[in-house]
Amino acid sequence: MSAQESISDLEIINAPWNKTITLQEIAYEGGMKMLRLRIKEGMRFTDLELDPQTLKHLNGSLTNWLAANVGES
Repeated sequence: MSAQESISDLEIINAPWNKTITLQEIAYEGGMKMLRLRIKEGMRFTDLELDPQTLKHLNGSLTNWLAANVGES
């Protein structure tokens, strides 16, 4: 982490197959904010940093999938 950013943990989600998803807000100097999805599987981490436009698109896709599949589990 550089001196120009701050990271705040928002939520930790336990996912199937022993994965953990951590939602983090990254605030950069100058006011830009991004949402990081950090997926932990064993010792491996995958980080996905999303701007508001990309997150809005992803949210719509996830909502559509959930609506089509709710009640199937």
